[in-house]
Amino acid sequence: MFKSGFVSIVGRPNVGKSTLMNNVVGEKIAIMSDKPQTTRNTIQAVYTDEECQIVFLDTPGIHKPKNKLGEFMVKSATDAFKNVDLVLFVVDDSKKIGPGDRKIIEDLRGIKTPVILVLNKIDKLEESELFELMQLYSNEDLFKAIVPISALKGRNVNELLKVIGNYLQEGPKYFPDYMITDQPERVLVSELIREKVLHYLNDEVPHGVAVEVERMKSRQDKDIVDISAVIYCERDSHKGIIIGKNGRKLKGIGKSAREDMELLLGSKINLQLWVKVKENWRNLQNYITDFGYNDK
Repeated sequence: MFKSGFVSIVGRPNVGKSTLMNNVVGEKIAIMSDKPQTTRNTIQAVYTDEECQIVFLDTPGIHKPKNKLGEFMVKSATDAFKNVDLVLFVVDDSKKIGPGDRKIIEDLRGIKTPVILVLNKIDKLEESELFELMQLYSNEDLFKAIVPISALKGRNVNELLKVIGNYLQEGPKYFPDYMITDQPERVLVSELIREKVLHYLNDEVPHGVAVEVERMKSRQDKDIVDISAVIYCERDSHKGIIIGKNGRKLKGIGKSAREDMELLLGSKINLQLWVKVKENWRNLQNYITDFGYNDK
């Protein structure tokens, strides 16, 4: 009997949701950063083996929004509670249930979908601390199972897949075996550029950045893809920070992004980057929509 189903991955920002999804499918589908609110859209990744197909929905971290973009991100995450077969609630190595996790727990109590708690970053916990934390969440009387993992190191991820399989029903393959994401290449490319901006910059600047791929075309005579993209920020001062002295920071962002793109696309990449300002775009709905942050 072949099983299939849709599984939402939810949790606070920076608990390792995207790292988990990338580990499961074996490719970088969602960008990763040590900064919160890295994921902005719900991203689908597909895991297929001989017994089942699991379609994961990686969602933005649930947080208290400060602008219209934040409101969109939280709505995307909470909408992912609905119309799925299973919810994975990912928490990290925090020694207690904080207010952010508490809010999500209360929201999850209002749904009929089964919920599995995924306790991530166990490599940072002593065995006694792990036991106490599992007991703490077990007392909530909400979760069908509690699975401790380290998404970064791949510990116990296969066990998590087995547990997920127990809650799936008989069903079809929604996607071909070779397909691991529904994201177009242009979206993956723009997200890779944004990931490098997050890595290269500090403080508030990265959260006010969006990336738009204006041109992406393969050369017929050579194994080269020409890509032109614009990094948008909210202030002139931020533009200078992104470019850096003598353009060094922008060159570093481009070089690092190009290396990942070549792995992703299997071709040489000619990448051209520009930086432009759209003031306060995170609070302007037309810009938010233009950059692809809209309900599908």
